[in-house]
Amino acid sequence: MAALAAASAGGVVVLVEGTADGGRKILISGGGRCNVLPAEAQPLRYVTDSSSNTLKKILRSWPLSDQRAFFEDDLGVPLRLEEDTGKLFPVSDRARDVRDALVQGVRDAGARIWFDTRVCGLRPEGDEWVVSFEGAPDLNAAAVVLATGGLSVPATGSDGVGLRLARDLGHDINPTYPALTPLTGTPHPHAALAGVSLDVTITAPGARPKFSTTGGFLFTHRGWSGPTVLDASHLTIRGTDDGSRQEIVVQWTRDPGSTWDARLTGTSAAIRPLVSERLPRRLVDTLLAEAGIPPESHTAGLRREERRRLVRALTAYPLPWTGNEGYKKAEVTGGGVALSEVDPRTLESRRTPGLYLCGEILDAFGPIGGHNFLWAWATGRAAGLAAATRSTAEGQPGPD
Repeated sequence: MAALAAASAGGVVVLVEGTADGGRKILISGGGRCNVLPAEAQPLRYVTDSSSNTLKKILRSWPLSDQRAFFEDDLGVPLRLEEDTGKLFPVSDRARDVRDALVQGVRDAGARIWFDTRVCGLRPEGDEWVVSFEGAPDLNAAAVVLATGGLSVPATGSDGVGLRLARDLGHDINPTYPALTPLTGTPHPHAALAGVSLDVTITAPGARPKFSTTGGFLFTHRGWSGPTVLDASHLTIRGTDDGSRQEIVVQWTRDPGSTWDARLTGTSAAIRPLVSERLPRRLVDTLLAEAGIPPESHTAGLRREERRRLVRALTAYPLPWTGNEGYKKAEVTGGGVALSEVDPRTLESRRTPGLYLCGEILDAFGPIGGHNFLWAWATGRAAGLAAATRSTAEGQPGPD
């Protein structure tokens, strides 16, 4: 996106890509369908250790409606809304169509793409930048955009080189950590439930700001995943303000404790089939066992404390996580270059003029569902436009 914007604005652009084809995170997103954008921007749900006001200003630089129009009208990739998830997918349901349209857009704008080329060094020299490569001559440029991603899913090419280059150039880097990553349990208490999925609500007692998310939940062979777990995972990694373990609480149905309490004190009924009307049977059996309720029990025979244990298990279940899947499966990187290090309008470095930083390298990430693409497209476009404007305004040549 940065290269396309810069070339479209008249810049002489070279896009340096470490992989053989580029855009590999696009290809794996949305289960291979690519959730290009969310149906609604939600800036309050983004996470940053920098200024939240700065984050909002950056997001507002390219509104969601304009981004959708760009993909549909400029790139020719029609999008459709998936109602139950609130995500915008290409009508074709092919992530490759999104990636290929962007690559073709870069070429159509006149930029050159160097695939299988890895940057190993970057330094200012007078009014220019010198970019060094592995096994190739240096390149001189009037401006440089770092759009290298973070550390998540390293198999796609995200090896942290951009963070290293930014640190070497003196930028403040807020501590990085895997975010939107599955949680694990060792030993895994729910291994027998692997494959069971349902919609739940997850909260994090004591988290600041207050945290709640509703959506899909999946039991895996190693722990727990699904959109709700991914959205909550950064809280477990960061812990509470006092450094203690952050508790993650699951409400397995939409019914609050008062509803379940009334249901379990009403007409006498077998508990197992009663709860199974609203939850998968395998999960019901696990919750009953953990609450110490025999599977053949009836509501009329429940003691008060037994009923309370069961209601807590159904509505405020503490997830017994012990770890996470790390960067290997993390969808994004938390932390990164502090937003105070860049001009929020242009994303130009405040430390080294002529250098622009965008995307996952910056200290911000959003929830699951296209919000991180929204950030990527907005920051890439802003950085590319500003870099092109700088190089043309100063009358400097583009990359040699």
